[in-house]
Amino acid sequence: MLPILLVLLLAMLLFGLGFAVKALWWIAVVVLVVWLLGFVMRATPTGGARRSRWYRW
Repeated sequence: MLPILLVLLLAMLLFGLGFAVKALWWIAVVVLVVWLLGFVMRATPTGGARRSRWYRW
């Protein structure tokens, strides 16, 4: 009985880990798209060499 429980516990753990990794990949893709849109949607230079950005860093 114990080996069956251990196998079931391992299967549940791996399923949960796989789901978490897949969710993290989707979050990473969304963040990448937002980051790339930040470069595309930059404001035009208002004078000088400094550009205005939508983020602060």
